[in-house]
Amino acid sequence: MKKALFLFGIICSIFCFSQKNQAKNPVYTHISEIPNYAVLKTRLKLDDVAVKADQAPEFPGGMALFKRLFTEKMDNVELKNNQKLDTRIYFIVEKDGYIRNVVALGSDKKHTEAAELGLKRVFIRWKPAMIGDKKVRYLYTFPLTTKKY
Repeated sequence: MKKALFLFGIICSIFCFSQKNQAKNPVYTHISEIPNYAVLKTRLKLDDVAVKADQAPEFPGGMALFKRLFTEKMDNVELKNNQKLDTRIYFIVEKDGYIRNVVALGSDKKHTEAAELGLKRVFIRWKPAMIGDKKVRYLYTFPLTTKKY
């Protein structure tokens, strides 16, 4: 029962994309505005990456399906009592629609590794971002917050 409640708590809190949380995630207009930009530029090729597009990348089936698949694919990480983990996941949706570059940055190494691996396991082609009539590489970022209940 404890494991079931733990898993339920993780699933419920893994993606908090309510209107309240969306306000905390501003739309960036330039790559240098992205949180942790200095670290990211050492780990990802960001030369030709867009953070704003006429048409953002789309996951087939919508973001609700993406969130569910990601949650299912991510390994459970054992949390200590009342431990809260704040991780931010960055990934690039390439021009062909595949995700090849994933970086998770956060306070717990095991959690960031599990987040990166979970995202890589969702191997489904996205509809790429468009600026005008050209496909572009797009840097997608979202927070991943978990808390043991």
